[in-house]
Amino acid sequence: MALLTNKERGHFTSIAVKNTTHTPDKLDDFIDTINSKLQPMFMQIRKGMSEDDGQQYYALVNMAETDVTRMSSDYADNELELFRKTMDLIVGSENGKASSTDILNSTDTLTTKKLKKSETEHLLNRLVKDKWLREKRGEYTLSTRCIIEMEQYIRTMYQDQVKVCHICHNIAFQCQICENPTCGIKIHNPCVARYFKGRSEPRCPACDDFWPHEIPEVRRPQSQSRR
Repeated sequence: MALLTNKERGHFTSIAVKNTTHTPDKLDDFIDTINSKLQPMFMQIRKGMSEDDGQQYYALVNMAETDVTRMSSDYADNELELFRKTMDLIVGSENGKASSTDILNSTDTLTTKKLKKSETEHLLNRLVKDKWLREKRGEYTLSTRCIIEMEQYIRTMYQDQVKVCHICHNIAFQCQICENPTCGIKIHNPCVARYFKGRSEPRCPACDDFWPHEIPEVRRPQSQSRR
C-alpha cells in the first residue's frame, strides 16, 4: 500500500492509493492496527473507492478538525460558501454532477462577499487541484478525497438525498439506479461492471428485475494495464 500525504499549514490533508498484494482481510486488519496507534494523535486512515474507476483509496484524516475547519485555513468564507452550494448542486442532481454554468449562476445567491466570474473559475480550478472536486468536460463531481473526508458531513447534511451503493455500501453519486419504482437501489458503475461480469442476463440484486442499463467493462488499475 502506498500512502501519499501532503502536509499543509500544520495539518495533514492527504490522499492514499491502493497498490498492494495484501489480501483484503489482512489489509483491513493492518489498517485497524495503524488506526489504534494514530488514535491518541486524533488521526485516522479512512478507506474509500473511486466512483470513476473503482480503485481503493485511503485518506489520512485529522479527526480533531471538523469538516468545515478542514478547509477554512485554505479558503475564504465566500469560497467555502460557494463550495457548499456546489455540493448542494451535485448531491441534488440525478447524475451526481454540476455544470460550470450552474455553479457560476449560484454565485448570485451568496450571502457573503460576491465572487466575480474570473474569481469563481479560479476557485473551481483550485478545488480541482486540491482534489476536492473533479472536472470533466465542464461538469464537476465530488472527488474521492472529498467523499472520504466529508462523509459524515454529507450523510448529516443530505441524509434524505444520499444513498449508498447496494454492492460496496459506500456513498453513491456516479451510479446506475434500478428502474423498478418499488426498488430503486443504486450501484456504482465500477460495482455494476464487477457484479454483472460473466452473467448471461443481468438482474437487479435486490428485486431481481431485469437490469436495463448498459454494463460497463471492468477497468483494470493503470499499473496492471501497462503490463
